[in-house]
Amino acid sequence: MSPETVPAHMKWWREAAFGMFIHWGVYAVPARNEWVMYVENIPKEEYAHFADEFTARHYSARDWVKLAQDAGMKYMVLTTRHHDGFCLFDSKVSDFTAPKTAAKRDLIAEYADACHALGMRMGFYYSLEDWRFPHQLPHLPMWEDKSVYQPMVEQAHAQVRELMTNYGKVDILWYDGSFPSGIWRSEELNAMVRSLQPEIIINDRSGLPEDFGTPEQHISPQDRPWEACMTMNDTWGYTAGDKNYKSVRQILGMLIQCASQGGNLLLNVGPDAEGRIPEPAVERLRVVGEWMRTNGKAIYGATRTPLVTHSFASSTRVGDRMYLLSAHWPGSTASFGWCGNRVLSAKLLATGERLIVEQKGDRVWLRGMPQYAPDPNVSVIEITVEGEPKWPEVRFT
Repeated sequence: MSPETVPAHMKWWREAAFGMFIHWGVYAVPARNEWVMYVENIPKEEYAHFADEFTARHYSARDWVKLAQDAGMKYMVLTTRHHDGFCLFDSKVSDFTAPKTAAKRDLIAEYADACHALGMRMGFYYSLEDWRFPHQLPHLPMWEDKSVYQPMVEQAHAQVRELMTNYGKVDILWYDGSFPSGIWRSEELNAMVRSLQPEIIINDRSGLPEDFGTPEQHISPQDRPWEACMTMNDTWGYTAGDKNYKSVRQILGMLIQCASQGGNLLLNVGPDAEGRIPEPAVERLRVVGEWMRTNGKAIYGATRTPLVTHSFASSTRVGDRMYLLSAHWPGSTASFGWCGNRVLSAKLLATGERLIVEQKGDRVWLRGMPQYAPDPNVSVIEITVEGEPKWPEVRFT
């Protein structure tokens, strides 16, 4: 989607390009991922005891926000409640909450305060479904008598109202868990949300398309605002045995793939039960942040370009500039095609070094480049062209 067609209330989000997703809840106590209650068929009475160990002792929302900012992220989305029904916030319609169990704190209030104080755009994830209710498991068929779901639906409406009322300005509502479909009175629910938070952005998981699409664990461009949500390792919630963290190069590759196709990346971390983000995630985010401080102008607000650069780089466009983002440095010369403008200049973002430009029609050669990549992960070249970037005029004879 081009910048010109993004709805006005979403322009900040589209320009942000990069956000932090956080999956955190009592499932971090057994540390076997966020679906442990369902996968291991743990009765709700037994599962409730995990809340007695969920202390959040080392949780510092300000540290989380600062880490996201250091990584170059412009917004955050935290799980206020996952499918297991445990609320990180103070809900009047549930006793299965952080303030009423071992943590003894409204963890969402601390998160909201930190985001507002530090200028971070704030999002709430909320799972509509709650596995503690009878007849509410993913493998069960939908009951013909929809009234059995009414208590769960009423709880969802009440808790969403609490979230939209008690924590100041909320920038994003990120629904999940809309099984079974068709029971949630989503039009009514979202109308209430927008009446309380007029500038909010809502995702597509309440059964309605709303503002943006959310491909999960894959990057799939859409003809509307979209955001790929991806994990840093293989699981969403804290899983002690999951050491399969993506490399910095892989993370940058996902970010660039999204930006080059006009989408956002929402990258997940899973803190432990005491509120610590695992060190492998922290280390990678700090390196990504160093890269963003040099090269972020090629990512923030980026969309597609007409350039064909797949042999050595991806390409993005931001305003009247185009960027070549190379994880496979070609050496002292690079070339690309389908440039419909006269190239005025080219330079390396890492060093500011000017490159020699040769052009013949829509084909361009960049010469005088360093033999070796300026950046060990992804090196970026800024291209300035005459006029608005466009496809070349193609004539068939």
